[in-house]
Amino acid sequence: MKYYITTPIFYPNASPHIGTAYTTVAADAFARYHRLKGHDVYFLTGTDENAQKIVRTAESQGMEPLAYVDGVVERFKALWEELDISYDDFIRTTEERHHEVVKKIFTKLYEQGDIYKSEYEGWYCTPCETFWTENKLIDGKCPNPDCGRDVELLKEESYFFKLSKYQDALLRHIKDHPDFIQPASRRNEMIKFIEGGLEDLCVSRTTFQWGIQVPFNPKHVVYVWLDALINYISALGYPDGELYQRYWPAEVHLMGKDIVRFHAVIWPIILMALDVPLPKVVYGHGWYLSKEGGKISKSRGNVQDSFKLIRRYGSDAIRYFLLREMQVGTDGAYSEDSLVERLNSDLANDLGNFVSRSLAMIVKYRGGVIPKAGEPTELEAELRALGQEVVAKVEERLEAHDPAGALENLWRLVSRMNKYVDETAPWTLAKQEGQQERLDTVLHTFAEAIRVLGILCAPFMPKLTGKMFRQCGISDELLAWEAAKEWDVLGEGIQVQRGEALFPRIDLAQFSIEEEKASVNEIKETPAVEENKVEFEPIKEEISIDDFAKIDLRVAKVLHAEKVEKTDKLLKLEIEVAGKPRTIVSGIAQHYAPEDLVGKHVVIVANLKPAKLRGITSEGMILAASHEGVLEVLVLDKELPAGARVK
Repeated sequence: MKYYITTPIFYPNASPHIGTAYTTVAADAFARYHRLKGHDVYFLTGTDENAQKIVRTAESQGMEPLAYVDGVVERFKALWEELDISYDDFIRTTEERHHEVVKKIFTKLYEQGDIYKSEYEGWYCTPCETFWTENKLIDGKCPNPDCGRDVELLKEESYFFKLSKYQDALLRHIKDHPDFIQPASRRNEMIKFIEGGLEDLCVSRTTFQWGIQVPFNPKHVVYVWLDALINYISALGYPDGELYQRYWPAEVHLMGKDIVRFHAVIWPIILMALDVPLPKVVYGHGWYLSKEGGKISKSRGNVQDSFKLIRRYGSDAIRYFLLREMQVGTDGAYSEDSLVERLNSDLANDLGNFVSRSLAMIVKYRGGVIPKAGEPTELEAELRALGQEVVAKVEERLEAHDPAGALENLWRLVSRMNKYVDETAPWTLAKQEGQQERLDTVLHTFAEAIRVLGILCAPFMPKLTGKMFRQCGISDELLAWEAAKEWDVLGEGIQVQRGEALFPRIDLAQFSIEEEKASVNEIKETPAVEENKVEFEPIKEEISIDDFAKIDLRVAKVLHAEKVEKTDKLLKLEIEVAGKPRTIVSGIAQHYAPEDLVGKHVVIVANLKPAKLRGITSEGMILAASHEGVLEVLVLDKELPAGARVK
């Protein structure tokens, strides 16, 4: 049985973060589960690089687009390595193998009349890479609830794809295949959207040249949402490649809910026009939200460094938290406090404690050798029945793309084993001469349970399984899903060894400022950063604490921002500080669009003498860090009140 699973290809316009990691971790868990089942798995991920926002981001940093994305792509690959992502292929849309397939498909659709040339006039949101009709805008801005930024009116010659031609066929497919779009809430949204009428899709641009040229009209480049979606078959070598013949159609396209429309409407219609089978499932999961309620994203300024979190808590703990907290059809809530609570409660107290206690008693009472089991009692029979039930439930939830439900069921067995330890009280049996065979049975049951739990944990926490097997002396040959359904697999005489705690308890207070600095220094950098020595401006002469005390640094909230006329460098910011409005003119317009800063909490020099810039009185200075053409405004992770002192 084959199993082809994909993540969306991610925009490399910024380094990846925890908010972007869930999809890839979940896809990896599904892929690992199917490999353990013995299935022929192909797992694809990658990056979407042919987008206007990439060009603008690269230009803002004084770089060529390809050089810029090369560095960010290395960060993606580094993060996936840290998170133990077992992808089989990483597709980049700047690769020639992708370009060739996109050109073939565009030409085929044009020649059969599904693509035609016309002129387009509409409102375009660059961050979303989406055109909107005027009646869809909200207060003249992008209607995407996670965006809300300014749009620009564009008029240009374009090629269009006849979505409307396939509207009825797509509706029939969705209604005839209830599992095609999951979960049900996304399916209902898509049916309503399609029934509202599909407009033909603009599939080329002429206002910039970064991307794949239309082969028969090179002044056009292929629009990102036609280009990007084709990656799922270009990576397989469509139409004649061995991988394409072997793995298509995909069992599941996994993605966040914000891009379900492109995958459940545009992509199936492209495939229908090509007479290619549709993927079996399009699954749109929720977002991870910050504890304040907003989506975790760089533009919102609420991103934590993923590498630091992994170095602090370990990849297994991060994977467990992400997969455990995202319930089907809903958004998940992320905070470091919640992560530590899960780690301490589920991983340290429950699972880690059971394994540690079990191995300690095998070492203490049987010299570290797993004894032969005696006659099982009803208690062991109950455990075996529960184990088989849990395996079936974990399978059921993973097949339904519900890792949180799978882990919830898995923890039923973890909890039951902790109760079993207390019920059997091996420390008491060890003191009773006539209970040694019973003690052997109990200790053997501990080892069998560790083996079963190790297998069940493998899709979610692959490093953990290896540690559990090594400590229990279990061969990796027993790491197969079907083996989790069996008990009495372990023979007698296997030597166990107590190692370090699987999950030491964590106290957030233990991470000092010095440790945080050390953690940051350990973060992997791109090859360009590793190979080149970075030079900095010399540090200025020392000042006294009295001199520093004269500078009044305050938190300020940006209420409004706009470009200063007749200049490319200046932004005019209307801010609130200590309950009063004021204006600051800042030379950051080449690094930030006005809408990027609205609502953000920044740091300003509040007592700087006012100065006139381009006829505007500037009452302070916004703080930013810069180096070699890269500039970033200091934005607070937490929303402290505007006016709070910065010390």
